Amino acid sequence: MKYTTLPNTDIKVSKICLGTMTFGQQNTEAEGHAQMDYALKKGVNFFDTAEMYSVPANEATYGSTEKIIGTWFKKSGNREKIVLASKIAGPNANFGYMREKLDFSPTSIKYAVENSLKRLQTDYIDLYQMHWPERKTNCFGQRAFTGFEDSWQDNFREVLETFDGLIKEGKIKHIGVSNENSWGMMRFLEESKYQNLPRIKTVQNPYNLLNRLFEVNSAEVSKYENVGLLAYSPLAFGTLTGKFLTGDEHPNARINLFPQYTRYASEQCTEATKLYQEIAHKHGLTLTQLAMGFVLQQPFLTSAIIGATTLEQLKENIDTIDVVLSKEIIAEINKVQAVIPDPAP
Repeated sequence: MKYTTLPNTDIKVSKICLGTMTFGQQNTEAEGHAQMDYALKKGVNFFDTAEMYSVPANEATYGSTEKIIGTWFKKSGNREKIVLASKIAGPNANFGYMREKLDFSPTSIKYAVENSLKRLQTDYIDLYQMHWPERKTNCFGQRAFTGFEDSWQDNFREVLETFDGLIKEGKIKHIGVSNENSWGMMRFLEESKYQNLPRIKTVQNPYNLLNRLFEVNSAEVSKYENVGLLAYSPLAFGTLTGKFLTGDEHPNARINLFPQYTRYASEQCTEATKLYQEIAHKHGLTLTQLAMGFVLQQPFLTSAIIGATTLEQLKENIDTIDVVLSKEIIAEINKVQAVIPDPAP
């Protein structure tokens, strides 16, 4: 395994992070425990979860992933070996079962943290993240300007003050954002700087060969402000394994289970994926190795979050840590990006 550190800390984290959102629906508790056992054995010490998991979110399975991680901690005694990240859900009309108000008010944040700690059977969370912005803004693949909500009031300082209190209580250690843009990142950093409040350490955003939008301006924030990217969907919901190019049906694949992710099934995505597969095979690589290798060697990356439903998939994903792409391969990748840029934002 290869390791980095959470920016501005001395916490060592594996460059591959175990994503756990399948635990509780696609994966049973026993399967989740087996994945965590295997990942830790291979040197993965960084696990990511969220209060809303498992996915797709629904009242019946709300919090199931954190509960499975919690029972693993209790059974294995491995809590101190893991850097644990979780998230608070933002506003969503369909998630009213989570708590009375889905916002980032002090009451909501404290409630969410306390309940995550109970489910996780731990006294602290190493990295606590805001799953998506509280304000209405473009995220989750939204491109067009649709008119932002005027009723939202700037509460960046209040949010950081709440986290400051939780850090002083020892319930969380560090904070990060997710599905956030460069303006939101800079506003948090601005408040931290001038109000002497906790600083965001990471941003968890999608990043893969079919979606390189992080490079447009967020990478600059990452570089100059030292905010590390936790790249999720590095294989674009399995699209970048090449399995959907075979003509075989995959009824249990996430892209088929979750219709909201059909952006990965567009004609442009299929065409780009074929071209990337040609590059991979030309250089004696699998498409998975090419896709993961590209993400893993980005200078702004702290860790790439992988998710698997089988141990075979998990092994293949973790083994890509040793892949190094040459300048020639990167140049060929960039040619495809120039022709079919970011088909799955």
